Amino acid sequence: MAAVLAGCGLTGGSDDVTLRLVAADYGDSSANSSKKYWDQLVTAYEKDHPGVTVEVTVYSWNDVDAKVKAMVDAGKAPDMAQIGAYSDYAAEDLLYRAGDVLSIPVEADFVPQLSHAGEVRGVQYGMPFASSTRLLFYNKTLFAKAGLTPPTTWAELAKDAQALKDEGVKYPYALPLGPEEAQAETLQWLLSGGGGYTQTVSSYSLDSAENVDTFNWLKNKLVGKGLTGPVAPGKLNRATAFAAFAAGDVGMLNGHPSLMKTAQSKGVKFGMVPMPGVAGPSKSSMGVADWMTAFKQNGHAEQIGDFLDFVYSEKNVLAFSREYDLLPVTGSASQVMGTAKEDADLQPFLEELPLSESYPVGRTSWAKVSAEIKKRIGQAVTPNGSPAEVLGELQTTATTLDAATGE
Repeated sequence: MAAVLAGCGLTGGSDDVTLRLVAADYGDSSANSSKKYWDQLVTAYEKDHPGVTVEVTVYSWNDVDAKVKAMVDAGKAPDMAQIGAYSDYAAEDLLYRAGDVLSIPVEADFVPQLSHAGEVRGVQYGMPFASSTRLLFYNKTLFAKAGLTPPTTWAELAKDAQALKDEGVKYPYALPLGPEEAQAETLQWLLSGGGGYTQTVSSYSLDSAENVDTFNWLKNKLVGKGLTGPVAPGKLNRATAFAAFAAGDVGMLNGHPSLMKTAQSKGVKFGMVPMPGVAGPSKSSMGVADWMTAFKQNGHAEQIGDFLDFVYSEKNVLAFSREYDLLPVTGSASQVMGTAKEDADLQPFLEELPLSESYPVGRTSWAKVSAEIKKRIGQAVTPNGSPAEVLGELQTTATTLDAATGE
C-alpha cells in the first residue's frame, strides 16, 4: 500500500515547492509501518517550513526499487528515493552529490565506513539511511544441553555443530545460500576467511585463494558432514533459516538485529558473538546499508537539502533506528546509542560497525554481480560442486560486467 503524506504551503504563490519522496517500509505490520514514521516527521517539518510540502509514498522492500526505476524510466523521477542501490543512477548523472544538498555538518556526521560505501569513483552520491551488522546467534538452551560454549574459530564452530547434530538438532548450523540473500551469508564467510568480494580497489576478487579456501572448508567441514540441516544450503533462504531459529530448530546462524525481536517473541534464549574466523574471531564483519538518493530532474536542491538535514538530525535518526532495531548511520546518534541503557540490545552490533565491510555498492555492476551470486553460489557446496570452479565463473562474469559498465 502506498501512503501519501501531504502538507500545506508556506510562503504562498509561485514560491511553494512540493518535494516527492519514495521510501521503503521497514515495518512488519500496519502497526509499525514506516508510513507512521514519515507521517510524524513530515508533519513536524512542514509546521516550521510552510512553503514546502513533502509527499511521501511508502512501498514494501519487494517493490520499492522497481517502482523508483519505473518512475525514472518514465521521466518522472522523485526528488528523493530511499532504496537499496544508487550506483546505476549516479553513473547516468541523475543524482545530486551528497555535498550538493546536505549541509557540511550533516555530511560530515555520517559513519565513515558508510559514507565511503556511498561513493562512486570517490564521490558520495548514496547517503546511508539505515544500517546493520551481523553476529553469530546461538541457541543457549541447545548449547547448554550439549555442554557447549560459543565458538571463536571455524574449528570450534564445526566441533560444536557436530555435537549439536549428535543431540538431534535439526540445523546445527543454518547456512542460507538460497536465492533470497545468499550474497550476505557469502560475504560474512569470505570476510571471516580473510577474503571478500573486492580485495583491491579496482576490481572484484571473487576467486581469490582465500575465498576458495573458505568455500572448500564450508563444503568439506560443514555441508559434507551433514551439519547444515535437511535443506541444501543453495535452497535455504534467510527468512526460512530465521524462522527455524525462532522455532528452536537451529543451533547457530548469522543474524542481524531484527532476529533478536523474532526470537524473543517465540521464547528462544539466545546469545550473540562475533563471527568466528580461521584462528579467532573474524577481524571484519559484514555491514549493510540502505540509501537515500536525491534526483536532479526537478531541481529543488536547496529544499531537498534542508529537508534531509532535518531527516538526519540526531533526534530523528535515533527515533528511526530504535523503532526498527537498526543501527544509526551518523556518528552523533551512534555515540548516544553506544551508552544508552535502552539500546543495550543493539550495542553488540554497534561495536561491529567500525570493523564492518559493505557490499561493493559503488560499482555499477554490483546489482548484476549480486544477482549472479544469489543464483550460483549454492552450487559450490553441493557434493559434486567445485568452489574454485564456481567462484572462477563468478569472477569471469563480474569482470565482464565491469567492462560493460566502464569500470
